[in-house]
Amino acid sequence: MNVMIFTSSPNIDGLTAACGNAAKTGVEEAGAHVVMVNLNRQKIVHCQACGNGWGPCRNEHKCQVQDDFQDLHASMADMDAFIMITPVYFGEMSESAKTFSDRLRRCEALKKDKTLFEGKPVLAVAAAGGSGNGLTSCLTSMERLFTHVKAEKFDFIGITQKNKGYKLEAILKAGREMVSILNRKN
Repeated sequence: MNVMIFTSSPNIDGLTAACGNAAKTGVEEAGAHVVMVNLNRQKIVHCQACGNGWGPCRNEHKCQVQDDFQDLHASMADMDAFIMITPVYFGEMSESAKTFSDRLRRCEALKKDKTLFEGKPVLAVAAAGGSGNGLTSCLTSMERLFTHVKAEKFDFIGITQKNKGYKLEAILKAGREMVSILNRKN
């Protein structure tokens, strides 16, 4: 069982990192192998909307912009589940999460065949270090992404500095439960 956890904050000691560590612990406790990906350490540029707005991403489901996206995208085929954790910036995912998700959506959403996410559970976490006012809109954006790529939505969790005492535990338990359910299915 392989689970890829995406984090997308430049702060490696902040709330987003704590959420990633909690998810990792839960997934490993359930017996799965974890692949951690910090999107801020990947060299992924924004979508170029090639040609008339679509490049080979529409029909070939590959991005022609050459950077770290290609290898990361290819490695996702071996995963059984995904966890995406982003800080909340202005009510949205972080810039690195948006950049990655824009390119991913273009390569996966219009597939006639099964997407890399189809039938696979996804746990989405929005981590607001400030007021928490943007949690709902950030989680809504993540929900749209995972709807477009046909993921099985396991849970969506919003966390702030005020509620992190119990929400970090919830993230750990959600990761563990997601893998436990997958193990029972297999």
